[in-house]
Amino acid sequence: MSAFADKQVLITGGLGFIGSNLARRLLGLGAEVTLVDSLIPEYGGNLFNISGIENQLRVNISDVRDEHSMRYLVQGQDYIFNLAGQTSHLDSMQDPFTDLEINSRAQLSILETCRKYNSDVKIVFASTRQIYGKPDYLPVDEKHPIRPVDVNGINKLAGEWYHILYNNVYGIRACALRLTNTYGPGMRIKDARQTFLGIWIKLLLEDKPFEIWEGQQLRDFNYVDDVVEAFLTAAQSEKADGQIFNLGGDEAISLHNLGQMLIEINGRGESITKNFPAERKRIDIGDYYSDYRKIKKELGWTPAISLREGLARSIEYYKKYHQHYQ
Repeated sequence: MSAFADKQVLITGGLGFIGSNLARRLLGLGAEVTLVDSLIPEYGGNLFNISGIENQLRVNISDVRDEHSMRYLVQGQDYIFNLAGQTSHLDSMQDPFTDLEINSRAQLSILETCRKYNSDVKIVFASTRQIYGKPDYLPVDEKHPIRPVDVNGINKLAGEWYHILYNNVYGIRACALRLTNTYGPGMRIKDARQTFLGIWIKLLLEDKPFEIWEGQQLRDFNYVDDVVEAFLTAAQSEKADGQIFNLGGDEAISLHNLGQMLIEINGRGESITKNFPAERKRIDIGDYYSDYRKIKKELGWTPAISLREGLARSIEYYKKYHQHYQ
């Protein structure tokens, strides 16, 4: 990873869950890191996520929708990790135009700004498995049909393809990683806007029961350290340019069994199985787990942290720092 030593790196959404973990890793690799984050309460940015490293990097409190700020920020950057986004599927249905602005229009604006002011930059975009919709087959590979079931999936797909288009037409090196359920220290736990695992852990540590909706759906998960390594690997690889890759875990697990694993690791807790709320059932994708053989074959990435180990690390973290994520 010596490719990042003394390089200028910009992380959009940098005070959020994945962005802050990525920043810590990049600092360890000798990069000069700038974070941009709006700190809008609903979107997961948290200053505590950079506790202990705040004097080693630059933080710009700005919104990726602000074209003037982004024009300034992209200049001189060697790498951009483009993680800023609205992640809540339900919020995207209730407020579709905000989702459109953040996940689609702002992404086009960032790329257009790079075209004009920093065409040599390498960009890695955080996309999502949500764009596939309800799977026709499992595990889901990159050739699977694209059928988003909500506004968030449609706008994330547009953002993803703007990056590929600008790579193909304008030569701005860009690639996209389609993330599955990412979890670990720094994730939002006050609600389910980022991941349902967050609110499960919050309630577990408060000795309150957490809800599992139906419970038989299968999901896969990536611990945040593995996701960070995927971003770094894609950024430094020419093979990644213009490509889209799934991330994924080695263990597909039902939500019921996941809940039981959390309770077992914590040593106590209770879950309640309920039917899906009607507004969520309409946009639920059913069973999902990824086929990540493409990124394994072409870039050599594989997840290293098992689900049980990752959950144990996460619970231990929030036992210590729970109060900073309320």
